[in-house]
Amino acid sequence: MGKWVYSFGDGKAEGRGEMRNLLGGKGANLAEMANLGLAGAAGLHHHHRALRAITTPTAKPIPPDLKAQVDAALIEIGAIANRTFGDPANPLLVSVRSGARASMPGMMDTVLNLGLNDVTVRGAGRQLAGDERFAWDSYRRFIQMYSERGARHSRTTISKRFSKTTKTARTILWTPT
Repeated sequence: MGKWVYSFGDGKAEGRGEMRNLLGGKGANLAEMANLGLAGAAGLHHHHRALRAITTPTAKPIPPDLKAQVDAALIEIGAIANRTFGDPANPLLVSVRSGARASMPGMMDTVLNLGLNDVTVRGAGRQLAGDERFAWDSYRRFIQMYSERGARHSRTTISKRFSKTTKTARTILWTPT
């Protein structure tokens, strides 16, 4: 296919403001801001054909060049942030946002803190001035956002499962002995 992923950060971007048709409004604006040297978090965006390549009824597995480009961009973003995606001690967390040129029905909404998992949450807690509770709460919100937006589970189902899990955890962890 060619170029799927465009990274930005540290005062430079692979995209440009004129690339709205390819990167969408948010992607083009983020690229332009980075190219102007404005402060902001590093990131990556992919064009709408990447999403369609993996989500249409005739979609095939993720193209190897798309995966390789995302992996390379995550390494670049990690270098700028001095973190590594998946590192248990110093995890890189990313936000996933939709930003197509035109509204795409069914397109995923924002999911924050991609990169948190059962292992990286402890490292994130240490990075947040020892606030492990905040990291665990962020992980809970990530699971809820992904479950609702990415996996399309209903909010009611997710709430019931979390409520049951929370009650069980309180019984196990906070019962005085």
